[in-house]
Amino acid sequence: MAVGKLFIGRKVREIRQTNGATQGQFADMIGISTSYLNQIENNQRPVSASVLLALAEKFGIDITALSSGQDDRLLSALSEALSDPLYETYSPSLQELKLVTQNAPGFAHALIASHQAYRRASEQIASFDDRLGGVAPVEPTPYEEVRDFFHFVDNYIHDIDTVAEALAGRLSIGGGDNQAVLVSYLEREYGVRVARGEAADETLRRFDPKTKVLTLNRYAPAATRDFQLALVIAQLAAADGIAAVLRQAAFRTEEAQEICRIGLHNYFAGALILPYRLFLTTARELRHDVELLGARFGASLEQVCHRLSTLQRPGLKGVPIFFARVDRAGNITKRHSAAKLQFARFGAACPLWNVHQAFETPGRIIRQMAETPDGVRYLCLATQVNKGAGGFRTTHPSYALAFGCEISYADAFVYADDLDLGNRAGYDPIGISCRICERTKCASRAVPPIKRKLVVDHTVRRAMPYDIV
Repeated sequence: MAVGKLFIGRKVREIRQTNGATQGQFADMIGISTSYLNQIENNQRPVSASVLLALAEKFGIDITALSSGQDDRLLSALSEALSDPLYETYSPSLQELKLVTQNAPGFAHALIASHQAYRRASEQIASFDDRLGGVAPVEPTPYEEVRDFFHFVDNYIHDIDTVAEALAGRLSIGGGDNQAVLVSYLEREYGVRVARGEAADETLRRFDPKTKVLTLNRYAPAATRDFQLALVIAQLAAADGIAAVLRQAAFRTEEAQEICRIGLHNYFAGALILPYRLFLTTARELRHDVELLGARFGASLEQVCHRLSTLQRPGLKGVPIFFARVDRAGNITKRHSAAKLQFARFGAACPLWNVHQAFETPGRIIRQMAETPDGVRYLCLATQVNKGAGGFRTTHPSYALAFGCEISYADAFVYADDLDLGNRAGYDPIGISCRICERTKCASRAVPPIKRKLVVDHTVRRAMPYDIV
């Protein structure tokens, strides 16, 4: 078993403390000396393969969970924050950043929050021009706070996911024809009657708690109507579990709490329609063909791609997938990555990423082999979708869905079958965001990198009007 150097002292210490063991007792349990354990917990030595296997055998620990997931996301967010010119005199090494995120994650989160407050204040002050009479807000917006909550829990909520999966098993959900089952359950368990609305407007659902009538937009796609039925079930059947998650999250404002409640309702609905084990097994059998998965479960492409990104259950993980939804202006309106690829928290996505091309080829899944500046290669997939319900007079927003995986997992995807994955020249160079991308020769660069110096030669004109040094 090949294992890189893993400095996971904090995690090992948490396992030991959870089991109420002293260092001596814990060292005996996993067959090492107390001094070695002490060095591991203080990140003076990495854990070996035999120690990892002992932790997995003795305590049921998912080995992959020890070396990936939250640390990667926190490392990416911290690295981006420290790339700000505010810290131009300090350039930490990758090892320094890893030591902080692994041993003092609370400190890393606090620094990231402080940097976000600084950026918000700077942007607000800049927008005031000569009207600097007010005080710039430095608190995160409710939306940003909720976005970060899902980001740092790996977009997987175990207690809600397992409850939804258990209910799906009792209702035999997963065959793709869910509407009758969901309607019957709502009426039988909660006395809710489901009706079809006549108005061709943009209201997807309307629930009257007094009359217990749930009205659905009759012109919405079947997958959307099923999701709205499942969401109302989440409101009625999972209220206590969702409230517990919200209490633990301890949001700053009621706004953030209620926005997160919407997100948790959506999470339950997705987990009910696409139950974890069945969906994971089917995804593997169909080799992550999202169109076939949508047809199999009666779900939309967005629902399928989003659910694939949540398959992070300890001991039963799916392929680490990244997922994003991007509008025509390049704004990332949904984002999650269980892979090493992390999306920029500020600024637009890389213009060389194939997600932008999806708008040019509606109805098709386009493929790209891409490499980020850190040398990691990815299979990137993108497709354009339209949302909304109704006719000519209603709005139909258009989005691009981007999803994919590190190239080492590409064989699990049907989309990679005829690609020459070993041809390094076939990989497009992409970045996370122009403001932090280190590439110096990119003709598609929108803005210079914020921690590099520029040299302007007025006698030469290339694709960029400056050189980056």
